[in-house]
Amino acid sequence: MEVTARAPGKIILAGEHAVVHGYTAVASSIDLYTVVSLRLRSDEDTVKLKLNDIGLDFSWSVGRIKEVLSHLGSPFSSTPTSCSLETIKSLATLVDEQSFPETKIGLASGVYAFLWLYTSILGFKPATVTVSSELPVGAGLGSSAAYCVSLSAALLALSDSVKLDVSQKGWSTFKETEAELVNKWAFEGEKIIHGRPSGVDNSVSTFGNVIKFKSGVMTRVDSNMPLKMLITNTKVGRDTKALVANVSARKSRHPDAMCSVLNAIEAISDEWSTIIQSHAVDDLYLSANEEKLGELMEMNQGLLLSIGVSHASIENVLQTSMKYKLASKLTGAGGGGCVLTLLPTHISGEVIDKLVEELGSFGFQCFSAGIGGKGVQISFDYSS
Repeated sequence: MEVTARAPGKIILAGEHAVVHGYTAVASSIDLYTVVSLRLRSDEDTVKLKLNDIGLDFSWSVGRIKEVLSHLGSPFSSTPTSCSLETIKSLATLVDEQSFPETKIGLASGVYAFLWLYTSILGFKPATVTVSSELPVGAGLGSSAAYCVSLSAALLALSDSVKLDVSQKGWSTFKETEAELVNKWAFEGEKIIHGRPSGVDNSVSTFGNVIKFKSGVMTRVDSNMPLKMLITNTKVGRDTKALVANVSARKSRHPDAMCSVLNAIEAISDEWSTIIQSHAVDDLYLSANEEKLGELMEMNQGLLLSIGVSHASIENVLQTSMKYKLASKLTGAGGGGCVLTLLPTHISGEVIDKLVEELGSFGFQCFSAGIGGKGVQISFDYSS
């Protein structure tokens, strides 16, 4: 039997950077997924990890994993636990024994997370795990969280900690308490990769839909609007820590002005969550709400520009989408990364194609994605 889990990426709809200073932000799932397939093996004595999109394969003998991680004892799938510094060093030993290209060494923490989640949840069972993703790495779309969520879901599906209907065909969802367990394990994986994550990315990926968060408190929001975004990856790398530090420095230099800006961003976040929860009574009402959201995006982008987190590549996307009378804003840290463009329901496919072609001339990569969809899902295959 093979179990497959898929988990969505995420975007920040409003409130990036302001959230760092205790203001509200709104995040949403997108229907671009990371998929993890897991097959337990009785014919081999190895644990294999295949990262299809980056062309890396790893293989460890079960005996070697037991030798290095013998201090872990039996699996403890029902008790999400942080990985100790001592265990990180042991995981590094296992990864260092593999042929890891120097150019991709930054991805090593993702392999650490795999080994920790695997041995903690399933122990030392031989298996093959295959990972593929529609999400670009390091673009601010929650790729690492989707990886940790889908991996945790697949592992837990074969553990004693969740009870799933394995006879059900197609994709199915976890019960609330089981999803909470997936989320907690995924957060432990995120901590290995990022150190001190907020928990927002893995929560959005686990539960889907929309999440509103402020000062560490997350509130799930039910979106009733069928929104679609064009996500443009500028492929410009950014230093998130430096961008956050620069905004904080500007806040220190101009406390009153920055307070006004951040309050305005929070007002935009609050209005976003109010609008997307409203039920469209007809197409006219839906169009009016889409127009309001477009205006909020433009205002939010202007405020983000004023605090110094835009970039020439982002401005290229804004100017290009403006030709087609479409609203755009950066999502995430800024300084490059990705840009959102709202695609109204009335827009034609021809217009979208022209926009994508023009953005492609800059070397940008575009994805069309629905927002606010389901979180992590699971399926079982008995065919092989």
